[in-house]
Amino acid sequence: MYLADGRTAPGTADGTRATARARRAAVPGAVLALGTVSLITDISSEMVSAVLPLYLVAGLGLSPLGFGLLDGLYNGVSALVRLIGGRLSDRRGGSHKGVATAGYGLSALCKPLLLVTHSVPLIGAVLAADRTGKGLRTAPRDAMISLACEPAARGRAFGVHRAMDTAGALLGPMLAFVILRAAAEGYDAVFATSGCVAALGVLILVLFVPGRGEKPTRPRRTEARAPVREVLRRPGIRRLTGCAVLLGLTTVSDSFLYLTLQRRLELSEPWFPLLPLGTAATFLLLAVPLGVVADRFGRRRLFLCGHLALLGAYGLLVAPLGSSSALVALVLALHGTFYAATDGVLAAATADSVPAAVRGSGLAVVQTGQAAARFVCSIGFGAAWTAWGDRTALGAAAAGLLVSAAVSTRLLRPHPTDATPEPAR
Repeated sequence: MYLADGRTAPGTADGTRATARARRAAVPGAVLALGTVSLITDISSEMVSAVLPLYLVAGLGLSPLGFGLLDGLYNGVSALVRLIGGRLSDRRGGSHKGVATAGYGLSALCKPLLLVTHSVPLIGAVLAADRTGKGLRTAPRDAMISLACEPAARGRAFGVHRAMDTAGALLGPMLAFVILRAAAEGYDAVFATSGCVAALGVLILVLFVPGRGEKPTRPRRTEARAPVREVLRRPGIRRLTGCAVLLGLTTVSDSFLYLTLQRRLELSEPWFPLLPLGTAATFLLLAVPLGVVADRFGRRRLFLCGHLALLGAYGLLVAPLGSSSALVALVLALHGTFYAATDGVLAAATADSVPAAVRGSGLAVVQTGQAAARFVCSIGFGAAWTAWGDRTALGAAAAGLLVSAAVSTRLLRPHPTDATPEPAR
């Protein structure tokens, strides 16, 4: 039934379907607020990440192996803490905002400390503290996103959040580039500005992000006692975690990929922070469209396809194709496609397989497995680069990724036990 102005009348079957479509299309305010926090925080984080590889390797004279160890520490600490963040956020029916605020706050406090640390051990300690903050906040933040939106639209909601997050990743290196060219003490100026921006992100989180989305049901007693073990008893989570670990073991750190490109092009130091812009721009353009694709055609399938894009980027870097700007643009575009097809999509797929009461713990289990695997990869790739050179090491990573993708294709086949029924909202 239709009204005089062409709108569908409420209460009819068509009206019910139209209302459901409208609810799926709308992005909840909590998602937009969290996206704003992530945008600002990523400006701060990517300012540092964009200059850190060159600062350590060229400025402090660190070897690729030394940088691999430090980069592994940078990601490994985050992996260890994510389980704690997820567990804390699930207590008392969901304290996601409080744990996320603590994580964002700790990371913000670490940025100014880079101004007064000039040795590798002290820088490593600061980076470990910064990654502790990231580990604490990631699972509760993603739990808030998943609880704030309709289950059928999770891919889109995570895509919107990741797009806003990536806008910060795009602006951060640009700001770092401007500061490096304009300031006499370029690195110190980047670290100081990064600290101020991070503090703004924490303030917005405290003032504008709602405390909860959907209030989850109280966890069962067994889940409350041992949430990680209970979560891993779910076949869908076990398969997702296994695939995240397998693929993470051959996912080379962004920093190594950019260092490879920098050496191929022989770029000067002030231009190095611009390399992540290609990745971020592609991620920004594709995050929402690929989130919609994941909702319609399968989140796990798209997650696997994203790693095939990464394999293509590795292949281009290994192949003897010279150092043209077109090659660099294609590598960065494939790298950004990889992130757009995997980052938020994995979180949405995980949320499908774990109940709301332990959503934070479920997300943390999968994310911890992935981050721990990438920690191992950073150390292994740094050692391989030191022993064999960058091109041979990347070829070995590409071969491993191909094998991991083949195994994951079998593990990620749909299974009736993967989905967790959710109450209608």
